[in-house]
Amino acid sequence: MSLQALWSLFQAHPGRILNDLALFFALAGAWLLLATRRRERLALARLATESELQPIPLDSFEPTLRLNRFFYRFGFACMALALAASWYSTQL
Repeated sequence: MSLQALWSLFQAHPGRILNDLALFFALAGAWLLLATRRRERLALARLATESELQPIPLDSFEPTLRLNRFFYRFGFACMALALAASWYSTQL
């Protein structure tokens, strides 16, 4: 599709295109939140099995916690952006 055809599609149905974009952001944010939660659960399970064998230093947790915090914030930001875009699409 050419850029002109895409622009005419946007001008014909701006609310629908914006709502589709909101759906994309919602799916991306939800997937990121679920994947982060799953990774966190697997890390905790692995940590529980490793701690039975040998003690683990506490400073090894900080990079993982910071990464999980970042992904949670980014996922919630995607969900908030999706909500705002969806609300705005109803006004068009």
